[in-house]
Amino acid sequence: MVTQRRSYETGHKPKCLVIVDDTAEGDRAVHYASRWAVRAGGSVVMLRIVEIENQNQQWLGVADIMRAEALEEANAALDRASGRANGIAAITPERVIREGDPTEQMIDVIEKDVDIVMLVLAANPGPEGPGPIITAMANAVGTFPVPVVIVPGDLSGAQIDALS
Repeated sequence: MVTQRRSYETGHKPKCLVIVDDTAEGDRAVHYASRWAVRAGGSVVMLRIVEIENQNQQWLGVADIMRAEALEEANAALDRASGRANGIAAITPERVIREGDPTEQMIDVIEKDVDIVMLVLAANPGPEGPGPIITAMANAVGTFPVPVVIVPGDLSGAQIDALS
């Protein structure tokens, strides 16, 4: 079931969801989302997804350490991306960390926040493909509850500014 968007109702404001990952093109998505937020009078929700594999119970202590390290890395990545957004558009984005399947987590965040009006991703321009997030969600994009904006990873900052 798709939750009704309420972002333009009284007391609400539009938000875009941007995925923060370790890809080179991810910065392009942050740039676009930040500029869009300023122009639309909206805000940005930054999502970092940590994929935690099922851990064998006998290795639970190691699994806990690995999870703690992954969450620390996620917070550091969100710090960098938030700093970038603030530098581009003087905004302070919301930050969300989720664990699990990327597509499921993106949809869940969107469903739980009725003010999210779009998902912003960036595509790798290289021959190795568009990137792990876009590849993972390619089959589900037609059923997403909001529009998906894919920013070409080779756009310059000036080009993104002109588009957003």
